[in-house]
Amino acid sequence: MSHPLVTAPIGRSLLRLAGPTTAVMGVQVLVAIAEAWFVARLGVEALAGIALVIPFITLMMNMANGGMGGGVASALARALGAGRLDDARALVMHALLLGLGCATVFTIFAWTALPAVFRWLGGSGPVLERALAFSTVWFSGAVVLWWGAFLSALLRGGGDSATPGRIGFVLSVAYIPLLGLLTLGIGDWPGLGLVGCAIAPLVTGIAGVALLGRAIARGRPGFWRMLGKAPLQFRLFAEILRVGAMGSVTTITSTVTAMLVTALVGRFGTAALAGYSIGMRLEFMLAPLAFGIGTGATTLVGIAAGAGAWPRAVRVAWTGGLVAFLAMGAIGGTIALLPETWSRLFASDPAVIAAAVACIAHVAPFYCLFGLGLTLNFASQGAGRMAVPVLASVARLVVAAGGGWLAVEELGLGLDGVFIAIAASLAIYGLLIAGALLLFPWKPRRG
Repeated sequence: MSHPLVTAPIGRSLLRLAGPTTAVMGVQVLVAIAEAWFVARLGVEALAGIALVIPFITLMMNMANGGMGGGVASALARALGAGRLDDARALVMHALLLGLGCATVFTIFAWTALPAVFRWLGGSGPVLERALAFSTVWFSGAVVLWWGAFLSALLRGGGDSATPGRIGFVLSVAYIPLLGLLTLGIGDWPGLGLVGCAIAPLVTGIAGVALLGRAIARGRPGFWRMLGKAPLQFRLFAEILRVGAMGSVTTITSTVTAMLVTALVGRFGTAALAGYSIGMRLEFMLAPLAFGIGTGATTLVGIAAGAGAWPRAVRVAWTGGLVAFLAMGAIGGTIALLPETWSRLFASDPAVIAAAVACIAHVAPFYCLFGLGLTLNFASQGAGRMAVPVLASVARLVVAAGGGWLAVEELGLGLDGVFIAIAASLAIYGLLIAGALLLFPWKPRRG
């Protein structure tokens, strides 16, 4: 019997799968604002300390939810699409063990290498102490966050994005007051400062793992009724890692790109860096939209690929990609017409606004192609075809960082040259992935 999502209408199915995840990602924007506000109440040293940790937190969570999490969702979707229910049951335990291994790597890295990395990044004195206090606690509970990400991915891969969406929404709402309580305290209790800020996500994370695990154990996705007692199999680990490892490479490449471009912009002074931060804030707000649509595409494409319905898999990818193209293009294009209005929402300094306006004017019109490429990247996870997205991510790195350096050092284009390189990198990223799928649509592998 074929999987119901093999024949269901693509548009309606994509909306049902992508809607809850997109809504939760929207709530996460509010959570990020609340986190920044609470930490700001602790003073400049706390802000500087957590700034040292954020790149590594972002890297781990993007790998857990997007890179490796996409591999988990893709593996389960393909197993269900092919009718391999025993493999679907076994993938639950394989995913949890893989999550434990990934979390252990990050925890050991935090305990051993991060102190030296923080010093290399300029952390010292009270700032370094704050950073270490936060990172030690946060990464000590990494396994909770990895398991939460993987359990959500398993449910999405099984075609149920509503359950992790509801759980994520409720826990996000509960997280904000808990964060305020543990960070700033209440009444005569002063709170735990940055340590409390690290404990809060672990508390809600434990609750999330319990609720998500309960949903899976009860057969919430509707495709299995028990976890089953299957022996560990290398091929199932390989099936997750074949997509997840390459997806993680794209995540790492994106992180390196952001760091190198930030270093280029920083050469033009604090005002330029602040303006760049305002301009790129738009990307941080739009990327969750592509993530939500993309995770829905991962499931639909994976199930179609598992069932051998490759023409449908391609149609799903294009449907999701074009929706993201239009949505992100409309928002980015609108703000590109009103760059100063957007910039004045976050700053009043003329130099900062000038840099922000330049960034938005050059970069925002190309968010449509970035959304197209990012969504097709997630769809490629479902198909198990990650070579092109990885190459596109490397191309984006070369164009953004290398092109930015060339524009500044050789062509003398100044800060505008950096922004032009960023815009070109987004365009190339989207066009490479879309062009490859257009010219070489997915087909069954020989043999």
